[in-house]
Amino acid sequence: MTTTVEGVSLRRVATNGIETSVAVAGTGPAVLLLHGFPHTWRLWSAVIPVLARHFRVLAPDLRGLGASTRPSGGYDAGTLADDAEGILDALGEPSAAVVGIDAGTPPAFLLGLRHPERVRRLVLMESLLGALPGAEEFLAGGKPWWFGFHSVPGLAETVLAGHEAEYIDWFLGAGTRGRGVPGPIRDAFVSAYTGSDALRGAFAHYRAMPANAELIRDAVRGRRLTVPTMAVGAHPVGRSLERQLRPIADDLEGHLLEDCGHIIPLDRPEALLGLLLPFLRA
Repeated sequence: MTTTVEGVSLRRVATNGIETSVAVAGTGPAVLLLHGFPHTWRLWSAVIPVLARHFRVLAPDLRGLGASTRPSGGYDAGTLADDAEGILDALGEPSAAVVGIDAGTPPAFLLGLRHPERVRRLVLMESLLGALPGAEEFLAGGKPWWFGFHSVPGLAETVLAGHEAEYIDWFLGAGTRGRGVPGPIRDAFVSAYTGSDALRGAFAHYRAMPANAELIRDAVRGRRLTVPTMAVGAHPVGRSLERQLRPIADDLEGHLLEDCGHIIPLDRPEALLGLLLPFLRA
């Protein structure tokens, strides 16, 4: 089934035992965009129209989030990477440039590491890769407070019932350094994360973080990231991700966006496009 929203086609795609909702726009070489929390494909709303002039843009809702199905398991980065590969298969794309942010970064990384023939170029933003060395400065004061809150099974879903909007608004404000996001996109995010089952799907990604750390540690043992890669940092992750990638990446460029919050594609879309377009078109 295909519907049209905000100038993109929304398609239901079967992959890896689930159905994902994928926003599709433009023609040309494929670019796969993987969002994080508390986002849906609309995280990319400000950059899709520009990218679609040059590429076929594929922006799925991750497993358990948005309009994608919410299975009981499979929220580790390895399974999410398999989901992403299945989306490429279902949409007839032998390869793609892959862009990941936040929770979308570990699966994007694993896809590029495990299947470099499927990933032409790789962009990783505002996240950490498990416990790989390089993030010690960022973690010196401990992990962000919500990591622990989200990781306790059933707790956050219960506490936040009826207060989802206030909670999502806090992240959207913090992630844009107080500037906020456009009202329609904010409303779409709040709607996507309202209800105990929607919250369960979201927090399942956090509960998979210990498994992700092991997956990433094992994946880099004796293996290097060979695809051309760009690391983009902002506030608060900064250059921590870039430092994690330096020892294991053959072809890496790093950038730090000043006065930019964690939600880069909505907070500084023009600055992000200034980096993405030349890198993806190279």
